[in-house]
Amino acid sequence: MATTAPTEATDPADFYVVDPDAHGHAHDSPTLLGFWIYLMSDALIFATLFATFGVLSSSYAGGPTPREIIDLPLVAINTAILLISSITYGFAMLAMGRGKLRATQAWLLVTGLLGAAFVSLEIYEFSHMIAEGATPQRSGYLSALFTLVGTHGLHVTFGIIWIVVMLVQLNQRGLHIENQRRLLCLSMFWHFLDVVWIGVFTFVYLLGYIQ
Repeated sequence: MATTAPTEATDPADFYVVDPDAHGHAHDSPTLLGFWIYLMSDALIFATLFATFGVLSSSYAGGPTPREIIDLPLVAINTAILLISSITYGFAMLAMGRGKLRATQAWLLVTGLLGAAFVSLEIYEFSHMIAEGATPQRSGYLSALFTLVGTHGLHVTFGIIWIVVMLVQLNQRGLHIENQRRLLCLSMFWHFLDVVWIGVFTFVYLLGYIQ
């Protein structure tokens, strides 16, 4: 009986050793369905926050208007950072599909660093607004802005923590089927946050600035 020669690899640790159909099984897991349901419930929360902001977006109470407090170039840079992080996470998923552990970890690390940069700039933006007296208590508009943008920032922070946990788990168990499934869930979560932020940038910042 003919045998197939094993594939050579310069770094055996760079590849995972699981069932060849594991990647497909990860996609078929009911865990993904459950996570989709969670994302839909999260989408309802953000929809409520967007609706609330829409109602209060002109309630300035004699306080600062969007044009007076929004630093649009800074927000545009932050938007670019988050969108690039979505691309780098896509590279991590491609590396996972090829079974390259080290490349997956590297792209996850880059994604986490970009996410941390995004949150840092958001904190700087909030602190600058508060220093100028534009606090959440100042008006309905500012309360809605801080709540919507802050909720998204908390989600990104949670995503960063999740990335750190996945880096640890990948280092311990490699690209095991369970880790692949978790990476797929994290992928949906991270891309969901990008979609939400596009809405925040357009609806809260861009339209508010040009009014």
